[in-house]
Amino acid sequence: MSRVAAEPWAGLLDSGRADGRLVREEYEGARRAVLVDPPPLHPALMEKLPPDGLYAHQAHAVQTAMERPFIVTTGTASGKSMCFNLPTLNQLLSVPTSRALYLYPTKALAQDQARALNAFGLGNRVRPAIYDGDTPREARRAIRRNANIVLTNPDMLHVGILPNHGAWADFFTRLDVVVIDEAHVYRGVFGSHVANVLRRLRRVAAAYGSEPRFMLASATIANPVELAQRLTGLDDVELVDDDGSPSAPRRIAMWNPPIVDEATAQRASPIGEAAALLRDLVVAGARTICFIKSRKAVELVSRIVTGMVADEDPSLADAVEPYRAGYTPQQRRDVEARLMRGELRCVVTTDALELGIDIGALDACVVVTFPGTVASLRQMWGRAGRRRAGLAVYVAGEDALDQFFCRHPDEFLGRPVEAAILDPENDEIHRAHLVCAAHEGPLSPLDADVLGPRWREHAQALVTQGILVERRGTFALRAREDFPAARVSLRSASPDSFAVVDVTSGELLGTVEAARAYSTTHQGAIYLHQARSYEVLELDLQSRRALVEPFDGDWYTQPKRETQTEILRLLDRRETLGVTLSYGEVRVTETVIAYQRKRLSDHEIIDLQTLDLPQTEFVTRALWYELPDEIVAVEFPTEVLLGALHAAEHSQIAVLPLLAMCDRWDIGGLSTNLHPQTGRPSIFIYDGHPGGVGITRRGFDAFETLVADAHRLVADCPCQDGCPSCVQSPKCGNLNEPLSKAGALELMARMLER
Repeated sequence: MSRVAAEPWAGLLDSGRADGRLVREEYEGARRAVLVDPPPLHPALMEKLPPDGLYAHQAHAVQTAMERPFIVTTGTASGKSMCFNLPTLNQLLSVPTSRALYLYPTKALAQDQARALNAFGLGNRVRPAIYDGDTPREARRAIRRNANIVLTNPDMLHVGILPNHGAWADFFTRLDVVVIDEAHVYRGVFGSHVANVLRRLRRVAAAYGSEPRFMLASATIANPVELAQRLTGLDDVELVDDDGSPSAPRRIAMWNPPIVDEATAQRASPIGEAAALLRDLVVAGARTICFIKSRKAVELVSRIVTGMVADEDPSLADAVEPYRAGYTPQQRRDVEARLMRGELRCVVTTDALELGIDIGALDACVVVTFPGTVASLRQMWGRAGRRRAGLAVYVAGEDALDQFFCRHPDEFLGRPVEAAILDPENDEIHRAHLVCAAHEGPLSPLDADVLGPRWREHAQALVTQGILVERRGTFALRAREDFPAARVSLRSASPDSFAVVDVTSGELLGTVEAARAYSTTHQGAIYLHQARSYEVLELDLQSRRALVEPFDGDWYTQPKRETQTEILRLLDRRETLGVTLSYGEVRVTETVIAYQRKRLSDHEIIDLQTLDLPQTEFVTRALWYELPDEIVAVEFPTEVLLGALHAAEHSQIAVLPLLAMCDRWDIGGLSTNLHPQTGRPSIFIYDGHPGGVGITRRGFDAFETLVADAHRLVADCPCQDGCPSCVQSPKCGNLNEPLSKAGALELMARMLER
């Protein structure tokens, strides 16, 4: 029997080829392991190593850890944990008084790593313990006293450990190792905060006389060394990317649901397509994982597939399970264990299982709609075919990027992963953490190496605001009883925020920056939190709260805004593509005046509701370009020009996530036929967070690629006048009016000609 015929998904792929849903497939051959002898380690650890040696990247990392910080970026299931576990365990065995700190973005990952450390079987010499929000208070003192590896998360480090460093004095005195796993998660606003938390960690450790070695691990990204340097503030970070792990062969399939309405180019539901694929895979015997964005869709797909599978084979009625955030830890552990034991044929999950939890050998992975970055998609695909031949499927949605990829499948499959962007010196974020640092100990000139060159400038500004007080060259908190870390959310760029409260449970879901609250949590808005939908019952401006309740209706909302941009400071400028391209600081002023309700199923408008909300403004970073007369010629009368500029702006925002690991919701834009400061037709694209986090800087640097990608996105879309797959935006403040697809094409074509 041939290899292809032996694959349980051969018939499924044949049907996709026959009707055109399978738009591209690729075969990745197996890769043999590259094994090398390990560097000298403690004898007790050498006994635990595989007899054949270490993978090349593991040996490289262990050797590097003895000399300098490193970041390892190798494929899914390549044994990255050994890269930092071996140096850490070697340190603890060689110097029994040493301590190590492991940072994980999720509690599940910390649990998984604690099990892996215990599996080394080194007895009482290695004492890992998890210290997070779930740790009982009565256990915390014992952990501080006894554990020599503390596994925690950035939030607990920020609000629980660093402000109370006195209780951790013995731990910080002996801290020799800091591990940051899944480092690619720390990007954007969250990453900019975590970078400041890590600088505070280095500062507190130094106060106790220690200088820990940093070891980072990440999914493959475009700028791993830059990410590590920006996160830690250290310069001499070495890259370890010589992947020596073996991999099984894998078939990759790009799947585009068929068009069901030729006039509007509307396609069949990706959820329906995914359910049918999963049914066929489960019945064929393939152990499968399916990634889908929302919790609601996870439950829906799981229910549909369970019914379809049971109809074909009643013995498989319990073979499909959903997995998402919101389940109890015990429920999640149960699903993970059943996957490991092979009792489940299929698990449908949000990105909760994207990161490196070990769930055993899987045959197939189905990703429903583009997860936001190529890096995430490849991380998810890496779940299939780790130990035997696998199948990785991407089911496209109607979003602009999904359809762009389906029209350029070859380029997509070979496309480099994106860069992880963060800015630790974002003014608002940096100042907030300087206040936290001042609570941990007075700021002094000795802090310049850790806190950065602008720390004194910011400290002086905080003195002016009455938050800090200067005494003989040092800066301290004016109110010593204050606890500033509790007021700084690691997910928000601004301390000025609104609390989001679920009235049905009284639970605080999170906070929203004031600059974004009016457009995302106005009364009547459908608000998404961790992929769950809530309807906003009231936005209380006095108490700074948005009161919400769970929502399962068939509509979503889109705010209508009036936006203005004011250029405050020019930071960079160049001539390219026939335009003057600038980058700098801008003030964005917005007024939310109404919102539209649209049906989820077909995006039809239900109604328009007016709002009476105050004006907001925030300062951020932006790129903007001015179009000269030779590009905006007589062919563009005012009504066409407005639509052309607007559509070009939308398409460029849509493809900017291909350059930076961000979401289109992190980016804002404005187009105008006459900006008062430039005096010309201009397009602005700005970071949607106060202060900016470097997203549009990436767009400025790669502007030529940005425009070329946007032009192809629009040119290749089969619609006539513009649709959600090209120039319409789900977040447009003008409700997608006016838009000219033809005008945008002509405008960008003229730029590219130059």
